[in-house]
Amino acid sequence: MAEIILHHYDTSPFSEKVRVMLGLKGLAWSSVLTPNMMPKPDLVPLTGGYRKAPVMQIGADIYCDSQVILAEIEARAPSARPTPGADWGVNIWADRVFFGATVPVVFGELGHLTPKAFIEDREKLSGRPFDVAAMAQAAGPMRVQWRAQAGWIEEGLAAAPFLCGEAPGLADVAAYMNIWWLGGALPDTAAALTAGFTRLAAWKGRMAALGHGHRTEITGAAALAIAKAAEPGPAPAHDAADPLSPGQAVTVMADDYGRDPIAGTVVAATPQRLVIARDTADLGRLHLHFPRVGFVAIPGAKI
Repeated sequence: MAEIILHHYDTSPFSEKVRVMLGLKGLAWSSVLTPNMMPKPDLVPLTGGYRKAPVMQIGADIYCDSQVILAEIEARAPSARPTPGADWGVNIWADRVFFGATVPVVFGELGHLTPKAFIEDREKLSGRPFDVAAMAQAAGPMRVQWRAQAGWIEEGLAAAPFLCGEAPGLADVAAYMNIWWLGGALPDTAAALTAGFTRLAAWKGRMAALGHGHRTEITGAAALAIAKAAEPGPAPAHDAADPLSPGQAVTVMADDYGRDPIAGTVVAATPQRLVIARDTADLGRLHLHFPRVGFVAIPGAKI
């Protein structure tokens, strides 16, 4: 397998999801620690403007968003159990609904300790105020919703040690993300919100025991040099039914927050993935991979 490079930071919950998947697969990978706020001088040249963590790099192929990263890891190191579409539904739930409850619970308690620079960065990322007082007010109702969603995990473990059965899979990795983040940020709150969930507690230990695979640190400059020396790998077959066409100019952006526009030309579009090409002066040709769910592609747009 070609070298996997993960651009991430250690406290990032979405990065933890990918790290656990790498642990589940027992894969070796290179770690580039990227700042948790802008500027990100070793990341943005690869992504054309996309700035959220994590980003995975394999040579000159750049994978933006944990959804497409997990899909690529699974494609390169497939599980014995095929990954059903429902597992991807669990992943989107964890990314959007469960994460949406975790944010106000965490920052409702820790917001007063959050550095001003981080608040300003997240306001630029989201396009709306990072309102610590509002999150503190929302934290009470969101704790109830958070426990209800953790209860789904507890119920899902009634018949087997993992949500995916006798062995862990994508649904486990996705569901674990918010359990891990709240447990690390606010261990007492996490303990209170999972009180009585004995199956979840045991499962959390099994998930942590998967580890992160075999991690080696490299510099951002080394990762850029690897991209410059490489050529993009083969693209997936284009879906003839897709409204986009190979060679077409598009601008891609997330549909929730962090809507930094990334311009390129379509290489291939499938029901699950969009690959665009960017020709850069410093790094040559790069292929950027985005999931279709959670992102929009605007034909011909220049934003």
